[in-house]
Amino acid sequence: MNVLLIGSGGREHALALALSKSPQLTTLFAAPGNPGIAKLAECVTLDVTDHQAVLDFCRVMKIQFVVVGPEAPLVAGLVDDLDKAGIPAFGPSKAAAQLEGSKGFTKDLARDFHIPTAAYGRFKDKASALAYLDAHPAPIVVKADGLAAGKGVIVAMSDKEARDAVEMIFGGAFGQAGAELVIEEFMEGEEASFFALCDGEHALAFASAQDHKRVGEGDTGPNTGGMGAYSPAPIMTEAMSARVMAEIIAPTLIGMKARSAPYKGVLFAGLMLTKDGPKLIEYNARFGDPETQVMLPRLQEDLLPLLMQCATGQLRSEPVKLSHRTAMTVVFAATGYPENPQKGSIISHVEKAEAMSDVIVFHAGTKREGNHLIANGGRVLNMTGLGSSVREARDRAYAGLDVIDWPEGFCRRDIGWRAL
Repeated sequence: MNVLLIGSGGREHALALALSKSPQLTTLFAAPGNPGIAKLAECVTLDVTDHQAVLDFCRVMKIQFVVVGPEAPLVAGLVDDLDKAGIPAFGPSKAAAQLEGSKGFTKDLARDFHIPTAAYGRFKDKASALAYLDAHPAPIVVKADGLAAGKGVIVAMSDKEARDAVEMIFGGAFGQAGAELVIEEFMEGEEASFFALCDGEHALAFASAQDHKRVGEGDTGPNTGGMGAYSPAPIMTEAMSARVMAEIIAPTLIGMKARSAPYKGVLFAGLMLTKDGPKLIEYNARFGDPETQVMLPRLQEDLLPLLMQCATGQLRSEPVKLSHRTAMTVVFAATGYPENPQKGSIISHVEKAEAMSDVIVFHAGTKREGNHLIANGGRVLNMTGLGSSVREARDRAYAGLDVIDWPEGFCRRDIGWRAL
């Protein structure tokens, strides 16, 4: 089977590695891919915003299945166009991808289908948002409604921070993603990420993880796309996972079907585990980054048929086979990330880390220039370690990072602190 993978980040490298192991695979193509993916797939130059170009490529190369990694092509309706052309694809339709594309849409769905979440308000103008803040003092959370690359959420611990966030979002900091915003109550508890595979009717628990969103150690500084993660999340016990499936995932599938937008693909629930039980923070309509880099190394079965079952509405009921080992990934980011990452520096000795036992290097923002590996993004590499405990996985991930020569890179040295 010929498969096309859309994307170029660490998540897509992890997907490529898992897909490349499938006995059902003939050739894996990636658009655009990255230097790490290029070792596993044939990377192609393809404008994924040009849906007709993607369809033409699929016909010429006899692509039988497409896996869409990032959120932007999903929200833009790439899966819809592939479906109309008779090409099966993993990922939700444009209508279903609103679960990530509009935070307000998701909050309204949660309200209408009794999914536990934070109290909230939706606003299209600054004056009404500021008036809401007058009646709801900090701490409070202000969010750009649309896609903002993981950076459109401001947890305001003071009234001034909250008002500044409203001014910033309506001032255009996130472009069209900030044309509307959501303000919601501050929830206390422990955060976790939970992933379920969905075929429009049924859902199957996949895996859990815990991410580290803030750029600085001790969870300080601005939010990022994620500075590291580990899986499984110790707090996501079997009982807690069952509650999430029953109280959050199942009513979401019912609600999306009722809205004529049945959800197919992976549902990534960001959760707050409060004293009252699990509550939904937000949904993502794709695998997480960097969570994928710790979940897929634990997968002990063929990923490709699982993804195809979601796309064809034939998801099985048997549990996913996952290793009991822990995986931890640490993000190696470029100086200046997240505001102004510095590109163009040379990274050396990656092959030394790749040769280490129970260490996997995932490329994210890299490119090749001659014989050199070059930093070409904010989050540049993910170093994943595997072990029998969080501590062992952490030690292996950092050991891998420490052999790489990249003075212009930085990482958090406290990934996994919650579990430790």
